[in-house]
Amino acid sequence: MKTALVRLPGPRLADGLVTHIDRRPVDAGLAARQHEAYVAALEAAGWRVRAVAPADDLPDAPFVEDTAVVCGELAILGRSGAAERRAEVPGTEKAVRDLGLEVVRIDSPGTLDGGDVLQVGDTVYVGRSGRTNEDAVCQLARVLGGVGRWVVPVEVSGCLHLKTAMTALPDGTLIGMPDWVDTSALPGLRVAPEPSGAHVVILGDDHVLLAASAPRTAERLRAEGLRVTVVDISEFEALEGCVTCLSVLVPG
Repeated sequence: MKTALVRLPGPRLADGLVTHIDRRPVDAGLAARQHEAYVAALEAAGWRVRAVAPADDLPDAPFVEDTAVVCGELAILGRSGAAERRAEVPGTEKAVRDLGLEVVRIDSPGTLDGGDVLQVGDTVYVGRSGRTNEDAVCQLARVLGGVGRWVVPVEVSGCLHLKTAMTALPDGTLIGMPDWVDTSALPGLRVAPEPSGAHVVILGDDHVLLAASAPRTAERLRAEGLRVTVVDISEFEALEGCVTCLSVLVPG
C-alpha cells in the first residue's frame, strides 16, 4: 500500500530556518490545523499516513521530505547542508526501516536535502543548491545507478531547493520557475502561473495536490482534466516550506 511519512509540527516551529525570504510570524496553532488538513488530503487520496516520531526540539522537523529519498525499496538518508537539521534523520531512519526498506546514507563530505531530489520515471533530477553539494550528487548517482535510475544534476539559484523551483505533473511534464534553475539540463519546463504553482505533489495518475496560494495553477490544471486538491499551508510557506516538504512518499 502506498504510504506517506509525515512529522507533526512542534512548539518551536516558528524558529525554523529562513534563507531566501523575509521572516514573518508563524502561528503554531494554525500550523497544526493546516498539517492535519494536509494529512487528511493524503488519506482521502488513498495514502496510508504514518507519523515519524516527534522531534519537538527541532523546529524544521515537519519538513520531513529533506531527511530521506525513497526510490523503490531503497531509502537514501539525507545529510543536510544545514548542520542543525541533521538530528532530524534518525527518526526517519527508524520509520523507513519499519516499512522494510533497504537503507543507505549520504556520507561526509556530501550534503543532501531530499527537497533537492525530483524523480520522474527513471530520471532523477538533483539540485545543486545551498543544501546539496556535488559530492552528494555523485554518491546518489552511484547508488541510484545500481537500481536503474539516471541522475541529472541541475543548478539551483535564488531559492532553497530544486523542488522549490520545479516539480512534475503525472504525465512527467516538468512545471516550475525557469529563473531558479538551469533549464539547459532539462528536456523542457512548463512555466507555472505563480511561484507556489511550481510545487506539485502527485497523489495519483490524474490527481495532484497544490497549495492554496497557487489558485491560477490549480484552475489551469483542472481545465486540463486533472483532479486538483488544494490545501492551505501558509504557516509552512512562511518558513520556505511547500506541499512536497511535508511528506516522504513511499509508492508501495
